[in-house]
Amino acid sequence: MAPLHFTNVSIHVLAAIVWLGGMFFFALVGAPVLRGVDPPSLRTALFEALGRRFRRIGWVLLAILVGTGLTNLWFRGLLDADLLGSAQFWNSPMGRSLGWKLVAVTAMIVFSALHDFVWGPLSGRLPATSGEARRTRRVAAWIGRVNALAGIVTVLAAVRLARGG
Repeated sequence: MAPLHFTNVSIHVLAAIVWLGGMFFFALVGAPVLRGVDPPSLRTALFEALGRRFRRIGWVLLAILVGTGLTNLWFRGLLDADLLGSAQFWNSPMGRSLGWKLVAVTAMIVFSALHDFVWGPLSGRLPATSGEARRTRRVAAWIGRVNALAGIVTVLAAVRLARGG
């Protein structure tokens, strides 16, 4: 592997670690701790502050992941129009792995946008103890969980892709 390709893969993997690790930290450590914080208005403010901070980092990481991912495909010769237009490629183990990864990455971007720009901010704007706030927090939490699952699928597809499909 050429040094530039190695560097690109390394940046890609590190960005994935920070993005997915941050989501799991927030879900497994941050959120459970914050749920015990009183008064509810302080809890809401802390969730909102942590969410805003991770949102900025998360979107930078997603941009890095997309950019380095495309570059990795280029290094491997997989950005060839004839290849990508070939049913034979998409029916191969490599093509199926790439297809799964592309679908999972697209899902991650969509779920991140829904969580970060719709449901998360909405739950922060509502009165902390209202029924509507509890409902929107549940929706945001479920979107976050589905997003984490899409991240896991992405990692699994990436491992298969790296191993030849």
